[in-house]
Amino acid sequence: MADWAVTAEGPVRLATAAVKHGSRLVHVSSDAVFSGARVHYDETCLPDPVTPYGAAKAAAETGILVVHPGAVVARTSLIIGYGRSEHERAMHGLAAGTRDGALFTDDIRCPVHVADLAAALLELAACDAAGIHHLAGADALSRHELGILIARRDGLDASRLPTGLRAHSTLPGALDVRLDSRATQRKLRTMLRGARQFCVTLA
Repeated sequence: MADWAVTAEGPVRLATAAVKHGSRLVHVSSDAVFSGARVHYDETCLPDPVTPYGAAKAAAETGILVVHPGAVVARTSLIIGYGRSEHERAMHGLAAGTRDGALFTDDIRCPVHVADLAAALLELAACDAAGIHHLAGADALSRHELGILIARRDGLDASRLPTGLRAHSTLPGALDVRLDSRATQRKLRTMLRGARQFCVTLA
């Protein structure tokens, strides 16, 4: 369960302090604020979370923009990069047989490379942007599809990756959430690459 005080209330207190001191604020939010009911979500879509974590992130977004209308709320998706992300570590463990579980074929997101995300966040912090922005990669992929790309990049046997359906598991949350970042991308110099591009090499 989400820690409401940390995830929902903490960012609003930070926003209040930022306003008091005349500081810019860029808050990183999540695609977990969406249920997946409509699959494709741009910056105009209202949150409809289905998990406590998603609800806390949505509450933080609302509270931040109430107290600090000049703040940026940047929603992102599955973060990948340099072999150290949770998904990359899990995929290596599954391929090696040292970790239990499966890569879901029905759990779809728009992965973003950590370097692209960091550069885009810095751009938003340095300009006069405000409000909701989406920072996700250009490709919508299942966890299994992403695992195959990472395995090929890292020279592993992708055929060893076990598959499964999240719909058949007890894990809560949306299945298919695709952040549409095109409106935000038009404001940025940083290219938000898709996983099919950034997984070609260990960028």
